[in-house]
Amino acid sequence: MDRTDKLLVTRPPTAQQPLLGLTILLVEDSRFASESVRLMCLRSGARIRRADCLQTARRHLAAYRPSVVLVDIGLPDGSGLDLLDTLASATPRIPVLIGTSGDSAAQDAVMQAGADGFLAKPIDNLAAFQTAILQHLPADRQPRGLRAMSLDTVEPDQVAFRDDLNVVAGLLAQADADRSLPYVTQFLGGVARDMHDTDLDRAVRAVETSGTGSEMPRKQVAALSQLVQQRIAAGGLL
Repeated sequence: MDRTDKLLVTRPPTAQQPLLGLTILLVEDSRFASESVRLMCLRSGARIRRADCLQTARRHLAAYRPSVVLVDIGLPDGSGLDLLDTLASATPRIPVLIGTSGDSAAQDAVMQAGADGFLAKPIDNLAAFQTAILQHLPADRQPRGLRAMSLDTVEPDQVAFRDDLNVVAGLLAQADADRSLPYVTQFLGGVARDMHDTDLDRAVRAVETSGTGSEMPRKQVAALSQLVQQRIAAGGLL
């Protein structure tokens, strides 16, 4: 915890900003998903830091101790489950550990890894986000009085979506793209669902279902790559 965090934690949470005083470390590779969480933290009063992979997350955790860690399960350098397992057994323990995934079936694995809770993607509902954290905090970190349950959702800037698409385009353009294909489909599938982009999600699924062994499904990958380029050319707009 740095000097700014120490100052923030002295400010009690309020009904309007129920997460005031908390520092959240978000371990998430998608810029679009990260922007969604950033906006909700801003609305809720929490301070946020982001790590886009396990290695960066461990560097953050070696330097300071956040109040909450949100970990995406699919990361470019490994599984977020490994990080959750490590943090759950650490002493002192991070107060709140939450796993996230676009696959609701991952909830069991998240809880078995020692997390306190699970958030299904897309994470865009303000009340659900706040509740997922508050329910695991002690009484002295709860806002006093009644808290209005907001039905608001957040809408990240399309630039963040385009940034994610550019990452995928770079991976697909590499000579050894077949090696990164499992990560590309996992990452892009989550981004497509976050964006409610059914055409992109369908193209990802076509790649996933057409692969046989280690052979790269070139026709389906070419179609996916073309669709990604079209989205980039349109500025990320659907």
